[in-house]
Amino acid sequence: MRCKSDQELLNVTLIMTPVMNPKCDYDKIANVVVRIFEMRNFLFSLFFIGLSCFSFTVKADVLVLIHGYLASAESWEVSGINNILNANGWKRGGLITSMPASSQFYQAPGKDAENKVYVVDLPADAPIVIQTDQFLAMMQTIQQLHPDEPVILLGHSAGGVVARMALIRGNLQNVKTLITIASPHIGTTRANEALSATDESGMFGFAKSFFGGRGYDTLRQSRGLLFDLAHPAPGSLLYWLNAQQHPDINYISVVRLNRVGFAGDELVPGYSQDMNNVPSIHGSSHTVMTPAGHTLVTQDGSTIVEILNGLNESDTDDTESVS
Repeated sequence: MRCKSDQELLNVTLIMTPVMNPKCDYDKIANVVVRIFEMRNFLFSLFFIGLSCFSFTVKADVLVLIHGYLASAESWEVSGINNILNANGWKRGGLITSMPASSQFYQAPGKDAENKVYVVDLPADAPIVIQTDQFLAMMQTIQQLHPDEPVILLGHSAGGVVARMALIRGNLQNVKTLITIASPHIGTTRANEALSATDESGMFGFAKSFFGGRGYDTLRQSRGLLFDLAHPAPGSLLYWLNAQQHPDINYISVVRLNRVGFAGDELVPGYSQDMNNVPSIHGSSHTVMTPAGHTLVTQDGSTIVEILNGLNESDTDDTESVS
């Protein structure tokens, strides 16, 4: 059925106008009807202009990478992870480094990409609280650039603990997922051993400092962080952190598998890498098993891409293995 034109509608209106009053001014009636149609067209024009100004774009994601102990932002490049992310649509958005009184932002071409990746460079041997405070300042920069976009935090080793601390201490907006790789959420015996080895109290404490060498000096300088990564005990950071209520977001634990197939690596036991063993997160973390040592490897890039692709998909299993 053909729609009538405005002129045809006008003619119909005029034909249907009552002819009860011979003095009726049909010209005035016609002018009123014309103005009604003109107003209708004007309103439709405003409506479509409004539609063209209103954006229905899908919100993109922001991925923030947090390195671990004795590492740096460069770790994600050296391992090849950033190259794999870039090849799969996650473009380099920028680097934020820590400064004594502020942070420095180095913008990359991918800042305006649909999915972008930011890497942060933290003082890797500093206590968790110091790293967290600097990280929160960096997150302010990122969230000012992308105020409405969902954020995914990804931390390796101690970086995962920094990310959890930031979720508790900071007012982070739009964070939808935390992914950790080989992070010591329940501490690590290696931290306890390092604290014992660098304890300079007692009769021969001075000898440790004198004969220890560069590696010893590094451990001694890291004692504040090592305290934070030791097994939880009353008064320790992990004891406090693991008892805090965590936000209702997605939690994904990437747990290493050693050469004989047991969970864990040479530095952090498997149970400590699984956030399901954190009392306040228990049962809420998805677990991904990956055969690798503690350090980042190229294969982690593919694992991360699989996780990112599956974040919005329903999973049927609580635990899966990635070969």
